[in-house]
Amino acid sequence: MAEISAKLVKELRDKTGAGMLDCKKALAESDGDIEKAVEWLRKRGITKAEKALSKTTAEGLVGSYIHTGGRVGVLVEVNCQTDFVARNESFQQLVRDVAMQIAASPNVEYVKVADIPEDVIAKEKEIEAGKDDLSNKPEAVRAKIVEGRIEKRLKELSLLDQSYIKDQSITVEEHIKNVIASLGENIQVRRFVRFVMGEGIEKEETDFAAEVAAQTGAKEEPKAEAQKEEPKAEAQKEEPKDEPKAEPKAAPKAEVKEEKKKKKK
Repeated sequence: MAEISAKLVKELRDKTGAGMLDCKKALAESDGDIEKAVEWLRKRGITKAEKALSKTTAEGLVGSYIHTGGRVGVLVEVNCQTDFVARNESFQQLVRDVAMQIAASPNVEYVKVADIPEDVIAKEKEIEAGKDDLSNKPEAVRAKIVEGRIEKRLKELSLLDQSYIKDQSITVEEHIKNVIASLGENIQVRRFVRFVMGEGIEKEETDFAAEVAAQTGAKEEPKAEAQKEEPKAEAQKEEPKDEPKAEPKAAPKAEVKEEKKKKKK
């Protein structure tokens, strides 16, 4: 690979108006050939896009996307320079695609890496530095590994650094630049919000098996008690009852009269 000097990068930048990093990447991909690098940048719409990026964007659209089933929804504001472009079908399609991209990227929280607060970055560094697999590494090696991991982690949080859902070979940022080159106006994703059904609500955890077992046990207890009562009832039935004593029968009237006659004699 040819050496990419700062002078070569500046020459390509002056020629195309593209950013320094894009020029460096284009030269690396083109083995230091300026003409091929220009062509590489043009294919990606970067040359015209970089010139437009400095222009103010005060128009645009607020787009939305509701995922099938209505459990995920997105609102996103995408800005452009004029209301003429805002009414353009290509721009409107871009807004819809960006909203869909956000819905499909649950880890994305910011538009770009530059928007991530310093305290969040510091916390991520603390987490990475404290991982067990780095405990035995030399300090210099550990710092380099942490830096690489943090760079990757921050890109995971950034919308513009995601692989574009409709073309995984480019990022969302590169796709937007292609549309900028096509429409000739600066386009910026300003902000977005992602809604997930039930997010943030504490749901009561129910052990279904335990609940069924509890209900079954409650039904079986009365049966068990009834079974305990039945032997008692049977025992009570078996106890002999006191038979009523027989009362002495009255003597027949004929015998009474005969006794009276004997007494008179």
